[in-house]
Order: sequence, then structure tokens, then C-alpha cells
Amino acid sequence: MQWKSLLLLAAAVSVEARLHGHVRRHAHHHENSNIEARDASGGVATEVQTSTALDVDVVMVTKTVTDYPAGGGAPTTTVQVVPATQTTDHAIPTTTSTHTSFHTSTSTRSEASAATKTHTTHTAAATKTSTASDSSNWTATPAGGSFSTAGFGKRTTASGTGNTYKGNVGSPWGSNIIEVSSAKAHNYKYVVKFTGSNKDPWTVVIWNKIGPDGKMDGWYGHSALNLTIEAGESKYVAFDVNSQGGWGAAKGTKLPTDNYGGYSCTWGEFDFGDSKNKAWSGWDVSAIQAQAASQDVQGMRICESSGSRCSYITTGAEKVVNAYTKDMAAIDGIGGKVNTDAVRLAVHVDFNE
Repeated sequence: MQWKSLLLLAAAVSVEARLHGHVRRHAHHHENSNIEARDASGGVATEVQTSTALDVDVVMVTKTVTDYPAGGGAPTTTVQVVPATQTTDHAIPTTTSTHTSFHTSTSTRSEASAATKTHTTHTAAATKTSTASDSSNWTATPAGGSFSTAGFGKRTTASGTGNTYKGNVGSPWGSNIIEVSSAKAHNYKYVVKFTGSNKDPWTVVIWNKIGPDGKMDGWYGHSALNLTIEAGESKYVAFDVNSQGGWGAAKGTKLPTDNYGGYSCTWGEFDFGDSKNKAWSGWDVSAIQAQAASQDVQGMRICESSGSRCSYITTGAEKVVNAYTKDMAAIDGIGGKVNTDAVRLAVHVDFNE
């Protein structure tokens, strides 16, 4: 997936910092390119100094390019690391977007705030779990191609353009993301199977890019769905069409946060059936938020259920393949993407090779 984010910070003085925005928008242009696996050992991000940021405006310019043909195929994009060219000693919440738009570069202005956000949790109607040994064919699709919407809330109307684009966040907020049983998962259009650690219980929190207040702050304490995944267990989550956001995963009962309340663990990022991008879908793994906060990088892998188009990071970012680290903030061409009727992704938390 070609995703690019350029974050410009305008404070009391005109300070610019080149950072990677989470939940990047996925504009899929039909071009062929190469994605090259790279070993990021030794590429540990430098220590980030933090200070209180007040009345900070964040401006984000993003540009993304599609390189997968509609029929699928192996990724063919060469990724080159472009180090940040300017730095700042002001640590600010990372403002991000998942909007997908063809052949456009857009910018948006959003207020960054250190204020505590209200925690919002959606309780899904179906919450049956399954073990990793469950033999249900969750990767299948329903006969006739008629996908279920059972359990989802009302779809919200998309609005805005470029970085200000707001897709479907569900009404009530977060009801576009629900847990489903392994036996029913195949009935839904966009499904992610989360498989836990081999050793410990882990927590997964899933959010929309746009928070309950309509601002681009979904990862600041908000949750559309919380999962506790026991060692070796798997759980299934269905996403409604035109949903954009991310998830974080960490050992224990909660996710770590940075000084501003943003989730500061390894992220998975998603854009399912983007209505502004001809129903393309995309995903990637990112350690940027964890590294920016100088916190632990958890292992995570996201692949199609077939094992193709993988994006992953091992514990401590010792190995990074088709995924984001802090020093890769300005690079295009990272992650997986498809333009298919249904998407089936397999996520492994606490991933190590």
C-alpha cells in the first residue's frame, strides 16, 4: 500500500517536524511497484524528549498510491528509508487519517489536545469466542454473495474530503465493529481473526479514526471494541463497510498510553471498503506511536488469511517487514491492500519468528 504522511507542526514559532501519521489514508492508484522486506535491527529510534504542548495546531498533508492490481498478486514495491529531516523537542499527539482518495493530495487542520478523552465502549451483540483449533471455515463467503449486517448499528453518512474525510463510524459510535463467532464470521464482508500470544493473556482495543465527538482523535482513550485474548485463543471481529481506524495490542489488561493519552503500543491500521476509493481495502502494522513515546514495541503480524500480503514487526522491532517504524515515517508503499468483494485478515499478536 502506498501511504505517505507529512506532519507539519505550527506552534508559537513556525516549527516543522516530519512524522508519520497513524491510520494513514490509503489512496490506491493503479500502478505497479515493489515492496521489499527489510530487517530493522539496529534501527532503533532515538530517545524522544517530551514537553507540555498547549494550543498546538497540527497540519497533516498526506498522499497515497495504489500498487496492487485488482486481481491481486505479490507486492512489488521497493521501500527506501527516508530519515526525518527536521526535529523538534515538542512531543505532540500524532494526528492521523485513513481517508482514501484517488490522485489527490490534501491537508487538514486539527486541534491537538492533551485533555483526557471520554472512554467509549461498544458492546457487540455476538461475543462468542473460539480457540485456535476451531475448524470453522471463517474464510468462506456466503452463497450468493449476500453479506450479513446483523449486529451492526446504523451506518453513518460519509462526509468531507481529503484528510477531513469521515467514513462510517456506526451509530451509536463504534457499532460498525463487532465481535462474532467463528461459525458466523464467514457471513460478514470484512473479517479479522485475532490470535493471541502463546504464553499470556493480551488485550486488543479497536477504534475508529474519527472519535465519538467527530474529531480525528479515535485513539485517545476511545474504544469501539475491547478484546481479552487468552494464550492460544482466537477471536473474530467483523467490520462494516467504509470503516477506517486501528487497533492496539499489549500484554495484560490495558494498552499503554503516551503523555497525551494516546495508545502507545504497536498498532494495526485498517481501511475496509473505502467508499471514496472504489471499495479498496488496506492494512499495515506500525510501531511509530510506541517508538515516539520511547515505549516497548510489541510484535504483531497482519496477513491475508491465505498468508499473502503480510505486514509485520517482531518484538522490539528486531525485524520489520512491510511495516512502519518511526524512521520510515515519510515512506510510501508500505502495507497490504486489495480490491476484492470480501477481506479476510489473520492477525497474530506477540508475534516473533
